[in-house]
Amino acid sequence: MNFDPLIGAGVLVATAATDAAYVKFTASVVSRRPLSAANWSGIWYMLSSFAVISYTNNWVYVAFAIVGSWIGAYVTLKYFHKEPSHPPAPLKPEA
Repeated sequence: MNFDPLIGAGVLVATAATDAAYVKFTASVVSRRPLSAANWSGIWYMLSSFAVISYTNNWVYVAFAIVGSWIGAYVTLKYFHKEPSHPPAPLKPEA
């Protein structure tokens, strides 16, 4: 069972990108944007294939997948979150 740090780094980056794509996919689904959701879904599966293929041969890479997944979700929500396109209606004054 050999460990390659470059593969570990690749798994980390791939899972971070996978989670970012998943967040964007979910946002597209919630916003009912079918073309965007389909595009993000394809990207999501393409990225996840590298990580899955890499860590199915060596369980050590699962740790890199976990860290990458956390980073991807956190960074996407923290830095790429857009405000809603339809802000809530203003509150009515109290009588």
